This record gives sequence, C-alpha cells and structure tokens, in this order.
Amino acid sequence: MMMRIPLFKTVFLSLFFIVSCSSDAEPEIIDPVDTEETSDATDEEPATPEPENTPEPETDTATATNVVEAYGQLSVSGNKIVDKNNNPIQLRGMSLFWSQWMGQYYTTGTVDWLQTDWNATVVRAAMGVEDADGYISNPATEKAKVFAVIDAAINAGIYVIVDWHSHHAEDHIPEAKAFFAEVAQKYGDQPNIIYETYNEPLDVSWTGVLKPYHETIIAEIRKYDPDNLVICGTRTWSQRVDEVVGNKINDANVAYTLHYYASTHKEELREIAQIALNNDIAIFVTEYGVTEASGNGYIDEASTNTWWSYLDENKISWCNWSIADKNESAAALTPGASGSGNWAESELTVSGKLVRSEMLEKNPTY
Repeated sequence: MMMRIPLFKTVFLSLFFIVSCSSDAEPEIIDPVDTEETSDATDEEPATPEPENTPEPETDTATATNVVEAYGQLSVSGNKIVDKNNNPIQLRGMSLFWSQWMGQYYTTGTVDWLQTDWNATVVRAAMGVEDADGYISNPATEKAKVFAVIDAAINAGIYVIVDWHSHHAEDHIPEAKAFFAEVAQKYGDQPNIIYETYNEPLDVSWTGVLKPYHETIIAEIRKYDPDNLVICGTRTWSQRVDEVVGNKINDANVAYTLHYYASTHKEELREIAQIALNNDIAIFVTEYGVTEASGNGYIDEASTNTWWSYLDENKISWCNWSIADKNESAAALTPGASGSGNWAESELTVSGKLVRSEMLEKNPTY
C-alpha cells in the first residue's frame, strides 16, 4: 500500500493567512514523477482570484471501488510501473499453478475469494504450454480456463497476468502469436490485462533468442492492443534481468521478469536486480516462493521478509507461487481445498498464511 503524508501549503498575506491542505502527497520514492500542474503568471489579474491548483491525488482510492478503477491503465516510466496518473504502484497477488494440472482453481470463485478475502490486486493465469495436456495439445481447453480467469478478474476489478507458461517458448512461436493475438483482440481494450510472453526461459541467449522472440510476440499484440503492459521473461529461469541493460526491447511499455525462491536466492540475486534497476529497467516478479527453488523444502521466513522489504522499497509488483493444493511447501492450499474459494484458515498452508497476511496488511482495501 502506498504511504502518504499530508502536504501543507501556507500563503502569508499582509493582514491574514490562508492555509490550504491537499488531500494527498507523492510517496517518498526514487525519481518521483511530479504530476502537479503549474501555470505561467499573466499581466492581467482577474478581479476575484481563481482557486489555486492542487496536486492530483496519487491514486483515486478514496472514491474508487476497486484497484483497476483506482490505478487505471498501467505503463512503464523509468524503472517503475506507474498508474494512470504516472505515480509508481505496486501490485501484490497470487499466481495460479500450471493450468493443465490445477485447472480446478481457474474459476470465478477462486478469483473472487483472492480479491475479497486475501486482498489480492492481481492474479496470474499460468497457462501450461508444451507439457503434457498443455495448450499445444489441448488449445481450446486451456484457453477456456484462462479466459474464465480473465473474465473473473475484470469483474472483480483486479489486474490479470496472462502467462505463456513455458520453458521452451522459442520452439512454439506460431502458437504463441496466435494465442496472444486472440487475447489482445478479445480483451485489449481492458486496462486489467497484462501479457507475460514467456514464463521461464532456460539457459538461452537474451540477444540471440529471447529478445527476438519477445519482439515477435509483442508486435502481434500491438496490432490489437497498443496500450497494455507486457512482461518479458529473462535468461535462466527469469533471473538475469541484468542482461537487458543496453539491450532493452523496443517498446515503451515493457517490464522484465524476475523470479526467486526465498530459501535459495538471496543477496546475490538482489544485486543482479539492482543492476537492472540502476539502468532504468522495470521489474515485475511474476513468480516467487517462500521456499527452496524446487518449490519444496524449508520456508525461510527471514529471507522472505528481506525480499518483501526490497520489493516494497523499489515498488516492485509480485505474484506468489502458487494457488494449488499440491503436497509441496510452495502450495498455498492443503490437499482437497475447494476450487470455489471460501477457504478456511485450516485449509491454508504455512506459505498460504504468510502470503495472505502480507497482502492483507499492505494492499489497498476497497
């Protein structure tokens, strides 16, 4: 949640003073964007002075009924993702599991519950691609699951990441182009939509393979949707965001993917992230876990909190992995939890409870 401080502007006149208070002020951030309007003085003053301009509120949370209404169209400015008023924002939410293996959670009930009970501001639809029963072999089935999540997110007023969940996307360029073109045509006029063109590339070249792949898919998206944010996966399971420095994609509205697992990845990965940030690379953590990189093993709460502090300080948005009832540490739900939401606390794992608590504490409430 953005922190706000009162802004006091005092104008002293010869016989009296007027105190004018604006409703909100910019948060303390690196390279803040100034949205206050100014005007040049004129020689002719009106008989009755006009009211002075006040800064535009950093968001419309006071009157908005949901986060998308408050933040509107997202875009990239420097190393930040910003809202419709060019104010840096941070989304926190959940990633669903591979669609072909946990399709029972690709429901309106799940999305609604994440918004109302977990305070999530974003959900990620992780559509499995080439693995068994994924999109390549069952396109209609997997696409329908993703569309159900998109529709639910739009109705709930939260953002939704449409994720091409693959480790070998460069091998399926025609299929990726067709899929994202269809999503862009169907939903490109909705500010809720965020495209993630490649989940986790393996050890392949950024300049030789990944950048050309992303540019090809983005060109297809932009035929139908010139505005919405695109997130692009980076080398080595989306960890090498530093390799984007000097080789950014030629599209103004692109952020780059950083994935981490708190029990495995620590300061060395934050140093890589900082190199990117220092070079005006915007980052979105579309997947992270509080566990080891395997998705299993022990939960390092100290490292988890260190990472959350780092993401907060740099206004980096995130989705936790994952909404699943798989018997592993990274799953948020215990085996057998309902696909329609309404989970009791006893149905949440240690990971699920930690992440839900973080979102309830820090996300804006509507």
